Amino acid sequence: MTFIKRLGYYLIGLSIGIVILSFIFSGKKTSCNYGPEARVKSQLLRKEMHIPSSILKKDVTNELIKDFIKKSSINFSESNTKKDSCKTYILNGYLISKYTSVEVENCFKTVTVLGIKF
Repeated sequence: MTFIKRLGYYLIGLSIGIVILSFIFSGKKTSCNYGPEARVKSQLLRKEMHIPSSILKKDVTNELIKDFIKKSSINFSESNTKKDSCKTYILNGYLISKYTSVEVENCFKTVTVLGIKF
């Protein structure tokens, strides 16, 4: 069998496999979060969000916090990730056009916003 025939068979099989995988994964919410920051952000966004009333008075809503989590970066050196129950993360980024630091507590089923520093 010549090289051209083998290459043709390979490309045909590869294209069929790609089409099958695209049908399998098209309707599912699949993601490849390999980095630690991406994994923590996806965990925070999946859980129920609790914001204390003192923070809600600052014109901060659940949607605004979720958007902030997507766009922010996590400062692991200031975060407390050694806890067993509820780990605390410090997120840095821009919230309402101001550089902001948000402290969140990631528990088993909920995420609680502990504080916001503008």
